[in-house]
Amino acid sequence: MIQSITKKRAKKIKASYIVNSTFIYLGIIIISLIFLFPVLWLVLASFSDSGSMYSFNGFFPKKYSLNSFKTLFTDVQLYNYPRWFLNTLLISTVSSIVGTFLVILTAYTISRFRFPSRKKLMKGTLVLGMFPSFMSMIAVYLLMTQFNLVDKPLGLALIYAAGAPMGYLTQKGFFDTISGSIEDAARIDGATNFKVFIKIILPMSKPILVYTLLTQFAWPWSDFILPKLLLKHKKYYTVAVGLMTLGDDEFARFAAGSIFIAVPIIILYFSLAKFLIKGIASGAVKE
Repeated sequence: MIQSITKKRAKKIKASYIVNSTFIYLGIIIISLIFLFPVLWLVLASFSDSGSMYSFNGFFPKKYSLNSFKTLFTDVQLYNYPRWFLNTLLISTVSSIVGTFLVILTAYTISRFRFPSRKKLMKGTLVLGMFPSFMSMIAVYLLMTQFNLVDKPLGLALIYAAGAPMGYLTQKGFFDTISGSIEDAARIDGATNFKVFIKIILPMSKPILVYTLLTQFAWPWSDFILPKLLLKHKKYYTVAVGLMTLGDDEFARFAAGSIFIAVPIIILYFSLAKFLIKGIASGAVKE
């Protein structure tokens, strides 16, 4: 009798598990399709033979070819995509290196050293970080005109790098997890603060360094508002700004450019995903 009741209960639990799993997987598949459709549409649009989205048969092109990818790199007289790509790469690389240096120094200083107004500084950066970035656009533009850095890609990279330390909290969380006794032991052996940071802390911080480099690289790589505000001449455009200047009959080229610009960042993310996940997880720990 007891065995029969136990078997019935096990069957009910199994049936409930199967029903729940089915609904969960169905939900995941539907959500995945919703997110996948715009990407698929853009990829297929980039292979449109006519180039114009007005010639599409519904959502998708009538004929397919590689012409848009070919003209993207060969027809550079009016729309110089390779130049825009190099400008974007230069701005993102400089911003990533300088920004990472500033963020790591800020986070380590806040994490390890106690100084007057430290708490007030942390609260101030937290509040300022809540304001949308476009609110500072007029001030940024006026400052850049005073420093004669408007229409200069390196000036734009400096703006990105200068704003990077505002997002130091994840990195501070990582440094908080490193035991202070390691640094104390090094200081007893005569190491200065600089040596402790370079020789001990940085080698232990690879995950958060990679995470910071990637996030500092990805922001300017896809940003549109700041480059549009500060870059006036077409030869200094980034890819995001340059692609917006394409005409309505160049939609296939726009789609091809959008896909190609995503390739480097996807490769970087997949090749460094291990460090990225470790960096996020470690930075989220609060001790």
